[in-house]
Amino acid sequence: MENLKIATAQFESRSGDKAYNLSVIRGLSAKAAEQGAQVVAFHECSVTGYTFARHLSKAQMLAIAEIIPDGDSVRVLTQIAQEHNIVVLAGLFEKDADDNLFKAYVCVDKNGLVANYHKLHPFINPHLTPGNQYVVFEIHGWKCGILICYDNNVIENVRATTLLGAQIIFMPHVTMMTPSTRPGAGFADPELWQNREADPTSIRLEFDGLKGRAWLMKWLPSRAYDNGIYVVFSNAIGMEEDQLKNGCSMILDPFGDILAECRTLGDDVVTALCTPDKLEKAGGYRYLKARRPELYRDIIGQAHQSEQKVVWLNPEEVSTK
Repeated sequence: MENLKIATAQFESRSGDKAYNLSVIRGLSAKAAEQGAQVVAFHECSVTGYTFARHLSKAQMLAIAEIIPDGDSVRVLTQIAQEHNIVVLAGLFEKDADDNLFKAYVCVDKNGLVANYHKLHPFINPHLTPGNQYVVFEIHGWKCGILICYDNNVIENVRATTLLGAQIIFMPHVTMMTPSTRPGAGFADPELWQNREADPTSIRLEFDGLKGRAWLMKWLPSRAYDNGIYVVFSNAIGMEEDQLKNGCSMILDPFGDILAECRTLGDDVVTALCTPDKLEKAGGYRYLKARRPELYRDIIGQAHQSEQKVVWLNPEEVSTK
């Protein structure tokens, strides 16, 4: 297995404007290819936009969703892969022949669709159907998996994808800067974004604090370290509908160290080299070998009522007390 150069990107997408978003994906893919990247990954629903979907009816969701792989967006993503000889990963809403809706994330190369993953824990819109399987596929000889946003907070999903053979997990998000019960969490003031050129210090303090990057650093490196995998984190930046996001798209190695990170206050792409030797040198490789599943197989697998409560879906309902 040879070294692999991967790029992760961030950009300010426009809600429902696929033509614009795909044009940005095309431009950033070109930049990634110029940096020598063989793969480039974009954020959750980067093709369609994301947060605005919380207000959409099923009919409106069906209007923006596409059949995969025959829809226009996958066709355009394939053209981008062909133009720049690069593998492209991006997200959109999907519909099937029976009008079921999914949060999808696709991988395409110059020959077309390589993999399609459905988010296991979707919540932005009540009409979305949860995915029901993990996906592991190959890119240039590397085994890769996909987990979208909240899927990564349920740590069993990351472990299961690793146990299925994934050496790289793509983790597309639209996250951070939202309220929760966690101390320090909350929305960021959109005026910081509007004033970012005149006052980059204030927005950087907000982006890097507990509302943003400092929270991310509490858990993202551990997903890479504990499982001995490369993590490719992609996130939106700027206004996502009415909510400000802080980017921080980054690539981490199996030691949990950051290899590359987008630090621009705007659209950006960075590239890192993934080398096979780290997969076995990292502690996570030894931890996987040391497991004793007979001790916890029945504990982890026991039935329970799955719940998730996301308090930021409708900002007007968030308590300010």
